[in-house]
Amino acid sequence: MITKKAKYALKALLELGADYDTKKPVLISNLAERGRIPKKFLELILLELKNKGILESRKGKGGGYLLAKPPAQVMLGTILRIIDGPLAPLPCLSQTAYRKCDECQDETHCSIRAVMKDLHDYQVNLLDNTSLEGMLEKGCAVAAVGNYAI
Repeated sequence: MITKKAKYALKALLELGADYDTKKPVLISNLAERGRIPKKFLELILLELKNKGILESRKGKGGGYLLAKPPAQVMLGTILRIIDGPLAPLPCLSQTAYRKCDECQDETHCSIRAVMKDLHDYQVNLLDNTSLEGMLEKGCAVAAVGNYAI
């Protein structure tokens, strides 16, 4: 399950992705209102994404936040790792925070690890190959049948 912080980050990024072609920054207050996100919490999230190179910000009149690169180049897996940390269900599967499980005697023959690895590989493949653009397209397809909301 993703955290509320990650969901808010994705909602804001999808809004910015939908506005990407305008090249105009969006105010935090507008993003917060559109996504029904607490403004102070959103400020922290956007700053974190800016510090990781996902967003740019502009100060002054006409300022706000915008994507640092096209929505097709911003991957869901990257965002979730920035906001929520490692994606692995077990520490022994993590690429960025690997740690042997304390109770495990033989990682290579662990049935739990084997099943979780299959799940993890599928999940990582999906998340690392799904862009904001793809999410927006999928949302538009769902909207065509009347069930879409960012």
